[in-house]
Amino acid sequence: MTTLQTAWPYVAATLAFLLSLIVSSHILLHKREVRAAIGWIGLVWLAPVVGSMLYLVFGINRIKRRGTEIHASMDRIHIPRRLPPTLAPQRPAAPIDESLQPLARAVDRLTHNELVSGNRIEPLRNGDVAYPEMLDAIRGARTSVALATYIFDMDRAGREFVDELSAAARRGVQVRVLIDGVGATYSKPRAPAVLRDRGIQVAQFGGGMVPWRMPYVNLRNHRKILVVDGKVGFTGGMNIRETGYLKLDTSYPTRDLHFKLAGPVVSQLVTAFAQDWTHTTGEQLDGDLWCPPLTPVGTSIARGVSDGPDDDFEKLSWTILAGLRAAKRHVRVVTPYFLPDQALLSALNVVALAGVRLDIVLPETSNLRIVGWAMRAQLAQVMEYGARIWLSPAPFDHTKLMLVDDAWALFGSGNWDPRSLRLNFEFNVECYDPDLATILDAIVQETIEDARPLSRDELDRRSLPAKLRDGAAWLFSPYL
Repeated sequence: MTTLQTAWPYVAATLAFLLSLIVSSHILLHKREVRAAIGWIGLVWLAPVVGSMLYLVFGINRIKRRGTEIHASMDRIHIPRRLPPTLAPQRPAAPIDESLQPLARAVDRLTHNELVSGNRIEPLRNGDVAYPEMLDAIRGARTSVALATYIFDMDRAGREFVDELSAAARRGVQVRVLIDGVGATYSKPRAPAVLRDRGIQVAQFGGGMVPWRMPYVNLRNHRKILVVDGKVGFTGGMNIRETGYLKLDTSYPTRDLHFKLAGPVVSQLVTAFAQDWTHTTGEQLDGDLWCPPLTPVGTSIARGVSDGPDDDFEKLSWTILAGLRAAKRHVRVVTPYFLPDQALLSALNVVALAGVRLDIVLPETSNLRIVGWAMRAQLAQVMEYGARIWLSPAPFDHTKLMLVDDAWALFGSGNWDPRSLRLNFEFNVECYDPDLATILDAIVQETIEDARPLSRDELDRRSLPAKLRDGAAWLFSPYL
């Protein structure tokens, strides 16, 4: 045997050892959670080379690195408000309940967005109400329309929006449409191509699902924003697809909650859209065409909460934590996907231990089966100290809403899952308005009256195979 033939196993072992050492060093330097670090290091050393390759593909936070690039481009964007001093939004002093002022200060320091008064916020239930309102606003547009959505299906609802956006563009209205690259793949023909053929300026955020862009597939723009003439805004949980029309006979009808906004807070919707648009296309949306002077039109005090990788990392999660800390009497959460991390689980349990009534409303049947299984695996932890879980019947409820003490509301595009809280670009609104909170509480109460309570006994009585299935699904919760 030659020297090379006898030496290569030692060379290979040495290289594998060095690779494991280098990868382990990277894990120690960059992983935030000790359990994740221990798990990856164990895999790297117990499965040499294979473990390192798996870490290089799945373990390195390319999301954060790519997020840095995106937000670096956003930092160069400037949307001039040019509001007259008498109309400029000012931080409200007295109207906010004293018990909620620490919450307002916390979110102020967290987001650096102005908490502005003089807004009018109207909840719109389901596509049957929301879509006509949005279409009417586009139909009445005189200067500009900015639309961002995660999903834009080319079905009966999508075609209505295409027709109105096209008509607005023909009238000389400046129209910009931004669709997420992954969400654009949900239907055929794809909305970007259809909109482009109709003369509408459209862009796609991210690279979609093509294999060579898969490292960034988690960087999804999940925001739902529509602003017309810079004065009327819409945001919430609704995508553009016919399943939102409960009046139609669709294969999977979906309940949802959207919001119509007017007043100074609309400028924050414009800013979020403009940042995403400029990053994607390079075009800057400056001036009164997109962000005109805004006058007070209502009594709601509100603020936009942008969330995404890096600069806005975990701002939604921290806002939720601040809201839970502020609760004294009652917290209600409605979300289609409930996979909170340990920090949120602990905060929920502390709230329940303190005697605050905690109601969490979830769909009886998830539209994503593996997510439904993973949710069941976690529910016992949040029910341990008295939280009440309500399972709402079909149609599937896609609502995203949090209420605290009938005085504070948080709504928007973000779910209570790792994708929304750590990976996606999201946009939510916090609102200090007891009147609005009372209306929203009534909506939640109506849902609860149609729902059924989930008991610990029911969870415990699941069969062993079901528990193992749910537990296995829960292991993948960071990626769901």
